[in-house]
Amino acid sequence: MPLGRLADLPAVVVRTVGTGRRVIDAEDLEPYVVAGHAVLLHTGQDRHWATPEYGTDAPFLTEAGAKLLADRGAALVGIDSFNIDDATPAGPRPAHSVLLAAGIPIVEHLTNLGELPPLGARFTATPPRIVAFGTFPVRAFATMPYFEPHDHTRSAGWLPTTGPWS
Repeated sequence: MPLGRLADLPAVVVRTVGTGRRVIDAEDLEPYVVAGHAVLLHTGQDRHWATPEYGTDAPFLTEAGAKLLADRGAALVGIDSFNIDDATPAGPRPAHSVLLAAGIPIVEHLTNLGELPPLGARFTATPPRIVAFGTFPVRAFATMPYFEPHDHTRSAGWLPTTGPWS
């Protein structure tokens, strides 16, 4: 998979945390522009990381939600849950099926999505370069733009008082 599908992607964070719902459906995603973006589903499930509750009644993306993301050209989809599908034993995996068939990588087990703004962050999740593998651990991280405070003493027209230009 080309790095451009996994690295330094503009991110959009879709928040369903606090809704009391497990399901993330097409209507939750409808308002967002997702083309070319890493769509990060912030459900709050990461608060249960490393506990038995992490895998119990975990939030998931519906098939309709996955189709909307695929149709609108999402570059990658991530979730702060242990599975992007409703993980029932031997159950269907529609979100995986739809997204992967569209060439959209999936990143699960994300944490700290609550620290990201809805827009403006950039997301990276790169595995080592391997062939013929279905899943693999990645180092996933987001970066946010850094804005230095503006120093008005260095604004246009200001030059040092010594040097060849003085």
